Amino acid sequence: VQLQASGGGLVQSGGSLRLSCAASGRTSRDSTMTWFRQNPGKEREFVAGIDWASRYTYYADSVKGRFTISRDNSKTTVYLQMNSLKPEDTGIYYCAASGGRIITSRKRDINAYNYWGLGTLVTVSS
Repeated sequence: VQLQASGGGLVQSGGSLRLSCAASGRTSRDSTMTWFRQNPGKEREFVAGIDWASRYTYYADSVKGRFTISRDNSKTTVYLQMNSLKPEDTGIYYCAASGGRIITSRKRDINAYNYWGLGTLVTVSS
């Protein structure tokens, strides 16, 4: 499975961006796809996730109500719509996919994901 993330850029505080993650290869319908983000010197943190089959979504508390994750089945693409951006949202955003079904308690665990894209940089200026 290959993941290609795009859509990052520079935006002012309060602005919006939409990230895309295109998946290719042998993806599983039981997969969970997620977005993580990372800043230099910090650990990669969970942002949002979606179960491919059920479309069930879940979010980090820091982005709930501002970010929306969705997927386009026909394009095997996952999107992250980011609104009301804050400077603390700055970071490299990575999309990740599991190899199959994972239990709910592990869905925010970085180690649960087998496949990773290269990341796209989001910079929010104050």
